Amino acid sequence: MYENEEIVVETVEFQDETIVCKDCGKEFVFTAGEQAFYKEKGFMNKPKACKACRDAKKNAQKEPREYFTVVCSECGGEAKVTFQPSEDRPVYCSACFAKRRQPRD
Repeated sequence: MYENEEIVVETVEFQDETIVCKDCGKEFVFTAGEQAFYKEKGFMNKPKACKACRDAKKNAQKEPREYFTVVCSECGGEAKVTFQPSEDRPVYCSACFAKRRQPRD
């Protein structure tokens, strides 16, 4: 650092801002905390859509999951899984799977 060099620290005080969603037309609040986060991440533009519309748009791009109904290898109950089970490996319902994952004493 040079002898006469001055360090400038920018302090910005954010305030909540009400914005109208471009998709649904409802008002939403762009909070001071969100603004600080945007600045920290280097985002230059304010959000144009509310959280509900952004989430809906994001989820519309995802393909719906396919579920397979199987019989639990431990309790015999019905279980729904998101993968095609193979005949050579056991498949468990959520409760039995959780029990098997608990550490044994």
